[in-house]
Amino acid sequence: MLLTSGQISMVISSSVVFIFTFLLFLSGYVLQQQTVRNLQAVIKPPPVVVQPPPSPVLAKHFGTPPGHSFYDKYLARNRPKGGWAKVAYVQLVREHLHVCNALMLFAVLEEQESMAQRVIMYPKEWDVKQSGQGVLNPHIDTSRRLLRNAAKRYRVMLQPVEPMLKSGGRSTFPLTGLLSLTAYNRVIYLPPSGLVLDTSGLDHLFTLPMESDMLGISAGSEDEATSPSVVLLKPSKEAFQEISDSSQSKSYDEDELLSKIALMPDMPEDQVHVVYKTSGLKFEDDSFNATKFLASTSYVHISEPDMLGPEYDAPKVSIASAKPKIFQPQKAWQEVYERYRERRMDVCGLDLEPAPN
Repeated sequence: MLLTSGQISMVISSSVVFIFTFLLFLSGYVLQQQTVRNLQAVIKPPPVVVQPPPSPVLAKHFGTPPGHSFYDKYLARNRPKGGWAKVAYVQLVREHLHVCNALMLFAVLEEQESMAQRVIMYPKEWDVKQSGQGVLNPHIDTSRRLLRNAAKRYRVMLQPVEPMLKSGGRSTFPLTGLLSLTAYNRVIYLPPSGLVLDTSGLDHLFTLPMESDMLGISAGSEDEATSPSVVLLKPSKEAFQEISDSSQSKSYDEDELLSKIALMPDMPEDQVHVVYKTSGLKFEDDSFNATKFLASTSYVHISEPDMLGPEYDAPKVSIASAKPKIFQPQKAWQEVYERYRERRMDVCGLDLEPAPN
């Protein structure tokens, strides 16, 4: 049977349409598969790197400590003896006024992911519920609330302590009690009150060698008598027993004890300070830079010889007398006090205390 010219044209047209339709389908399929492969490559999870299990003693992640690169590089290569689970920041709070200061310290340690442990030692009598007899301390409920927050929010270990000595009928809690914390190879104590700006410089102190059981870092100026603004201790049964035996015949005054601790002066390089005391700002000159000081100092010990602590709303006369006269040191001084006030409110929900009459 012969095909007519019309039939032949229809066959040819149909074949052309089929071929181009198939080619179009094939190109679309190829593009679709390529797109799928690209999407799979994007959303495919990265290969899992098996890490060794962390120490169950140390709950925090072993990340790179934040802060100044000067200390970061050192801490990335050096760890304290026994690891970070064997060192601790310890605050011994004897008065209700200083509980918030301890909480502010641990808030910064948590925020900046310091790997050291945290301990608050406080009078055991604060845990005892008072009966209707006697006068109830109006600050006891606030202190208990802050201590609970420290444990819950900042992973602080709370350790109630009995008074070690009786002096004139008054309970005392000597700083030497920190030597009894033998679960740690080294502890750091920061006398109240102060402002932690960067934890890496303080963490660095855990890695330094110590030749004595107690060592202080002085932040005072050369123009005034100095006492340690940071105290490092190596707890041990022997050291604690020795100081306890000597205390049987003498009740150590805190200031007297601190003055006898061997001092290691803070050696700043280009205004990089581990610790600085606000009273030293009076002796700075025109070369001082407030912005650089606040960015390169780890801990500011807030202490003036003739002024109440930063927890108080000091009289204007006292403030005018204590603050530096040169602009840049004065700017740093005011910024430190303002940051302390703001952090006290943010962390503890407390305003400044009224100055006593």
